[in-house]
Amino acid sequence: MGAPAYQRYCAELARRLEEHWPEVRRANDQDVHEAQRRGLPATIVDRLRLTDQHLTDLTSRAAEVGEGLASFARRKPEHRVGDSIALRRVHKPLGVLFLVYEARPTVTFDGALLPVAMGNAVLLRGGKEMALTDAALQEVARAALRDAGLPEHLVTVINDADRSVMKAFLARPDAIDVLIPRGSPSLVDYCRSNSSIPLIASGGGTNHLYVHRSADLGMAAEVTLDSKIPEPAGCTSVELVLVDEEVGDRYLAALHESASARGEELTVRLCPGLTPPHTSGGPLRVESLQEYDLGREFASPTIGVLAVSGVDAAVRHIGEHGSAHTEGVITAEPAVAEEFTGRVDAAALIVNGSLRLHDAPTLGLGPELAISTGRLHARGPVTLEDLVTHSWLVESEGALRG
Repeated sequence: MGAPAYQRYCAELARRLEEHWPEVRRANDQDVHEAQRRGLPATIVDRLRLTDQHLTDLTSRAAEVGEGLASFARRKPEHRVGDSIALRRVHKPLGVLFLVYEARPTVTFDGALLPVAMGNAVLLRGGKEMALTDAALQEVARAALRDAGLPEHLVTVINDADRSVMKAFLARPDAIDVLIPRGSPSLVDYCRSNSSIPLIASGGGTNHLYVHRSADLGMAAEVTLDSKIPEPAGCTSVELVLVDEEVGDRYLAALHESASARGEELTVRLCPGLTPPHTSGGPLRVESLQEYDLGREFASPTIGVLAVSGVDAAVRHIGEHGSAHTEGVITAEPAVAEEFTGRVDAAALIVNGSLRLHDAPTLGLGPELAISTGRLHARGPVTLEDLVTHSWLVESEGALRG
């Protein structure tokens, strides 16, 4: 781990991607055109589309990963046990990873980068909507592996969209060490129920923002918009705002004002009892909140707003409808923040900030492969250090236990 070949691979992956970017873009354009012809939602088409900014971001990410490998190559400090035993922990690859995800070609690149840089092999099964893009990216990764002197089959894209093929892979705990489903709750549930392979779950986020009566409502409005508008179908996007009853109408007025100032449009589904702001010709489209909206990912510039009686009701609602991904609170009272973060279970808890802060690069944690909602091995951003396991190396000179 951390051998020069893996550092070369990161550099070659960036170089090969830049060299073959025209071919990757042509393949991606075909996938996007087909998705539009089939009438897929605009949010899915947007996730599918690659731009030149992606090239800049992906090559930078490869360079960052390559630079980070040096820390894993360094010998870890040893601990002396008595006079004759030296104990230290040695990083080892997890093995073969099976990454299952939806129509996000950047995940294909990240899947070919992060796990392999840490010495793993990876199987990549993305959405059928990006089959041509994935095939082009596989060629880029395999060329980089050959250039680095590594086996090209460390990266394999599974382009057969037949569900039975995926099910056959899920039935191979003897050959696959870790399963990482990244996508909707239904995808994660399918993988979990059809496989005994150890799983790092990276499901979608049914995320909430609780606005306490003490909150700065202007801040709450800005946080709401930043938690939804830039990536309306993102896994850290807010879906439902829980607002204390006595400030609900004022929060909506602040939301209307902020959206107007930013020139951003948003659909807001309101529960009974809240007064819609005057939105004729404005940025907010008001609809009624339905029972089936609770616990739902809208995957669009849409949020629900539900009035609650206080922090206890908000916590109970999140416990019933949340997905343990990202939950936030806006409050001016430290005691409320402490109660909320102490009682709510999620991979990340955000106090007075955008839910989209739950992102490894934003938090200074380095590149991430996914965001895990499980409790074992990894929780929150899945970074390089989560893509390894370890062995205890015990060195002695004839020590016996006796």
